[in-house]
Parts: sequence; C-alpha cells; structure tokens
Amino acid sequence: MSNDWLKDRVTYIQCLKKPSDQQELLALLYAKKTRTALEEKQLGILTRAERAADRAASARADVAKLLNANKDSERKARNHRLILQGLLLDFAEIQTWDRAELLGALVSMATSTTITAEKRADWKKVGAKLLAEKEPKPI
Repeated sequence: MSNDWLKDRVTYIQCLKKPSDQQELLALLYAKKTRTALEEKQLGILTRAERAADRAASARADVAKLLNANKDSERKARNHRLILQGLLLDFAEIQTWDRAELLGALVSMATSTTITAEKRADWKKVGAKLLAEKEPKPI
C-alpha cells in the first residue's frame, strides 16, 4: 500500500510544472535503482513529509467544502425567499409594475404613519385568503 501510494505520488510530482525542491529530491531518490542506507533514510523522511503535505491539502479541501456547503445553503435559502416574494407580485397581479414603482409603493407603506395595526390585520386576512387560493396544493 505504501509503495503504491509513493509510486502514484512520484508520478503526480513528475507531472507538476514546478515541483518543490523537496518533491524533486523525493522523485530522484525514488527513481534510483540502488540506494545507500542514508538515501533510504532520506527517502523515508521525504515520503513522510509528502504524506503529511498530502493529508494537510486534503484537510484544507475538506474545510473548503464545509464552508462552501454553508454558503450554498445560505444562498439557496435566500433564493427561495426571493422567489416566494416574487410570487407575491404575481398573486397581486402587479408584476407589470416598474421596479421603481414597486419599491416606491413599499417604502411609502413602510414609512407611512397612517397605517395602523388594524389595517395591517386586514391586509393579512386578504393576503392569507389570496395565498390559500393561489398557492399550489401539496400532492
């Protein structure tokens, strides 16, 4: 197993455009048919160092996947929320309004001092009824 890993790793190193000095020495020592005891020791040290570098790179890749998975889930949740909000425009049949008109209307509502809790409750009832009619039913 160890010899197979080393053989594969040396092949990988030989394909690199700019291997490190450590990797070049590892490949040279591995390619030697007969090695002295010192060279065998050096090959062992270099192999352990290369394995450690390989494990560290793998760990970094795992962390990157973890972080990207978190970002992906946040992005998917945001996209889902935006799609649902966009559907509200279709349900209200105001999808033809200009973006500036829509934003202006929403800002006007948000900053209005004449909107009471009762008015919002009425809007909620009308909206809940419309959502019940328009939203697709689960299968």
